[in-house]
Amino acid sequence: MTVHLSERRAPVAALPVIRPRYAPRAPRVRRLALEVARFSVVGGSGVAVNVLFFNLALHGLMWAPMTATVVASCVAMGTNYLGFRFFAYRDRASRTRRQIALFFAFSGLGVAMESALFYLGYHGLGMSGPLGSNLAKALSIVLASGFRFVAYRTWVFQHAKNAR
Repeated sequence: MTVHLSERRAPVAALPVIRPRYAPRAPRVRRLALEVARFSVVGGSGVAVNVLFFNLALHGLMWAPMTATVVASCVAMGTNYLGFRFFAYRDRASRTRRQIALFFAFSGLGVAMESALFYLGYHGLGMSGPLGSNLAKALSIVLASGFRFVAYRTWVFQHAKNAR
């Protein structure tokens, strides 16, 4: 068998690259998914702080239910600020007085929503036992978290104007 090194093969035609129409959105979807994941990590730790403090106050220290839920939410709010600022939204604009004021203003609204929902479950729906109070607390946290996510990403931890 003889091999001719001078023979050249015919070039193979390159196939056209077909890009799906949704390709430009893929990076945005990926960024949003990462943001939701980070929000969930910080929020999950905040929920743990909230529920643990709530149970300690309500069932351990025998505080009134509304006092226990409001104070627990406020303690979690403080810990969440650090998590959001230094983990979930660390790529956003730098810390300012405005950002801190907005965070605590929207968090305060979230605490009010959470407390109203807890009141409805605890007193309105009779979820007053140890299991029921924790279920009411968990549901109120979940429902108020949607508001918090939108408020934090939209107004509190905004991208720098030149980064968008």
